[in-house]
Amino acid sequence: MARPKPEREADPERDELNDRLHAMEAKMKRLRDQRSNHNETARAHATQRDVIQSQYGELREGIKEKLAAQKVIRIEAKKHQARRDAIQEQLRALYSKSKQGRENKSKSVILQLSEKMAEIDKIERRIETDGNLTLAQENKQLKRLKNIKIEAKALEPLVEEEMRIKIDLDDLEGSIEGLRAEADTEHKAMIALHEKADELWKEIEPLFSERDFLKAEGDRLHNLFKASRVEADKVHEVISEMMSQVTEAREALQALFNERKSWIEDHNKAIDDSLSTPDQNKELADSLVSDLLNSGGISLGGTGGSSEPAEEEKPATSKRAAGRGRRGGPGVRGGGAARGNRGRTQK
Repeated sequence: MARPKPEREADPERDELNDRLHAMEAKMKRLRDQRSNHNETARAHATQRDVIQSQYGELREGIKEKLAAQKVIRIEAKKHQARRDAIQEQLRALYSKSKQGRENKSKSVILQLSEKMAEIDKIERRIETDGNLTLAQENKQLKRLKNIKIEAKALEPLVEEEMRIKIDLDDLEGSIEGLRAEADTEHKAMIALHEKADELWKEIEPLFSERDFLKAEGDRLHNLFKASRVEADKVHEVISEMMSQVTEAREALQALFNERKSWIEDHNKAIDDSLSTPDQNKELADSLVSDLLNSGGISLGGTGGSSEPAEEEKPATSKRAAGRGRRGGPGVRGGGAARGNRGRTQK
């Protein structure tokens, strides 16, 4: 049968420290669980936010690409519109052109360049085909051609390539009809491109609502993530403060334990010292030997104390002599009695 364990002696101070320490550790465990929950919630919000932001980024890039494509279409449409406007301006100029013409300063740059190019073609064609020109007339035409080319060269940087229109100064009616047809063609091309851009916009416009929704959802999840992190940080601050209190309680409990242990060790040592014998305690044996040596009750390696035993033997010698004297006494009985008492202590 197992022996029952002895009941632990009550220690109010130690019990109070243990209870306080256990209470703080239990509270810290709850706080750590709360912090973990806040961090898990923050991570979940961050994951959802990242997914939403990824979708938002992809959608935004898609919108940018579609807008860029629409912009290219609009730019192309504007080119056709500008060419149409330039042709219509030339048509108005040709309608009002008189035989004397008008000053260059009142004409548009496009019309001036067109007239210069038409005049250059006319002079070059005459020089190549007219065999009735004299040398002086040909030199005059070449000089005029050179000057016109210089003037046209100066106008070219002011007019884009696609805006240049060729006209025939010798056939104004034909040039007008051709320009009118060309203006209609440019107008139709412009309209077609604008319609294409409008169709593309119908695809783009709903994407803006989806983009705005994803952005708002991403912002909402990010705010929830930040709020969860703030809550986790608050709990962490409380845990950090309690850690110092727990450390102090543990140090106080350890100091109390060390104090109790020191008392027990000192008590046990005192008991051991009081119950030990010289053969078990070298220090005690050395102390006793030192006391005996100082008192003169013991000597090492000498015979100075042999006089006392010699004196003790003298009475025994006298007794033996007395016995021998009585042998010649009254009878043998006395002598036998003496022999019988030899070696016994007399009382």
